[in-house]
Amino acid sequence: VQLQASGGGLVQAGGFLRLSCGASGIAFGLYDMAWYRQAPGKRRELVATITSGGRTNYADSVKGRFTISRDNAKDTVYLQMNSLQPEDTAVYYCNARGIVPYFGNDYWGQGTLVTVSS
Repeated sequence: VQLQASGGGLVQAGGFLRLSCGASGIAFGLYDMAWYRQAPGKRRELVATITSGGRTNYADSVKGRFTISRDNAKDTVYLQMNSLQPEDTAVYYCNARGIVPYFGNDYWGQGTLVTVSS
C-alpha cells in the first residue's frame, strides 16, 4: 500500500496550492480519505475529510478556503488550498481509512511540506 502526496511548496500569503495524494494497493473507492497537517512543535490535526460517498467535512480554521475532492477513477484525493496564511504552514499528510469490508485498515502518506510566507 502506498499513498504518495505531492504539490507542496513555498507560497506567499494569499496564494494557493493544490495537493494531490495518489493511492495504490487499496480499493480506493472503499476508503474514506482525509488530509491532516502538523506544524512545527504542534500536534497533528485534521484538516478535511471526504467519505467514500463524497461527503466532506472541514476544520473550522480552513472552512471556506480549502476544498477536498476525490477522483475514484484515478485513485487520487486532492486538497485545493486558497487564501493561504502563514498559520497554514505545516507538513500535510493524506490518510486512508477503510470502510466495510476493509474497516480497520488505516494508512498514511509520507507528507508534503507547505510553507506560507508573510
